[in-house]
Amino acid sequence: MTAVAPVAWGSTYVVTHQLLPPDQPLTGAALRALPAGLLLLALARRRPRGAWWWRSAVLGVLNVGLFFWLVYLSAQLLPSAVAATVMATSSVVLALLAWLLLGQRPAVAHLVGGVVGVGGVALLLLGGAGSGAERIDPVGVVCAVAAMLCSSLGFVLARRWSGGADLLATTSWQLLAGGAGLAVAAAVSGDGWPPLDVPTALGFGYVTVVATALALVCWYAGLRHLPTSTVGLVGLLNPLTGVALGCLVFGEVLGARQWLGVVLVVGGVLLGQRASRGGERGTPRHGSSPRPAAPRPALARHDGSGRHRPGRPGGSSDVGAVPIGAAAAPARR
Repeated sequence: MTAVAPVAWGSTYVVTHQLLPPDQPLTGAALRALPAGLLLLALARRRPRGAWWWRSAVLGVLNVGLFFWLVYLSAQLLPSAVAATVMATSSVVLALLAWLLLGQRPAVAHLVGGVVGVGGVALLLLGGAGSGAERIDPVGVVCAVAAMLCSSLGFVLARRWSGGADLLATTSWQLLAGGAGLAVAAAVSGDGWPPLDVPTALGFGYVTVVATALALVCWYAGLRHLPTSTVGLVGLLNPLTGVALGCLVFGEVLGARQWLGVVLVVGGVLLGQRASRGGERGTPRHGSSPRPAAPRPALARHDGSGRHRPGRPGGSSDVGAVPIGAAAAPARR
């Protein structure tokens, strides 16, 4: 399921170049994020509560608003191969941030797999025409590194804060928060409105439903159920998908160096999966049964008649979420 996300993100390169206007980045990003957030919100029917108001804003800025803007700037200032290689280093950065913030110490194989995978991406993308060092803009490199750090930190924080919160709801909240910021920025900058024709509508429909809503839900599901370092390695399928579709759609041909890069990327991902089966310090071993939690005592509820009725054991799993349309009654423990 986690692999759906990087494969969908890798496919956006072809869709963007073929169907979407190139000169309206802020409007395009807002049209990608806001409808995806509304779609997931309609499915989840939950609104934020308590700390999730500011958490949604922070994650929306890191994973959507600021990230989309920095990626666009780096794409404008750098050759796409250089920008993609910088972004691929997130496989290692995710593992290190998860160690620092979540206490998930990565296995050596995870770090080795990340380095091997990044090397494979470099072989796959760098070295072609127009990727020489004389064309590398340092400002573009700063933007690419900042985008990579923003998304890596945002993904680790999303894992840390997830708790028992509803997956669809929390994903929708950050998409709406980030999309709203992008819409404001587009209006202030005068980004304009894209042409409303069938190809453009199909392109936005794909990147909204598949490459944003579905992809982020699958990605966050992976972050909840897999070691973060493993998820980072699966993300290396993003540039690999872009290259594969370039061959299929545009007839691009890979040389011996590119094929070696493909082998290294796949090898890095498989190495991380093999390490995950052996377990990770700070996380349960794969296939082992976690120790059952002690049953929660039933809480008494007052029914207004002077008597107390036992509450439901276990409580609600929708931490930080309130059903849309429900009465906002204060809760006490």
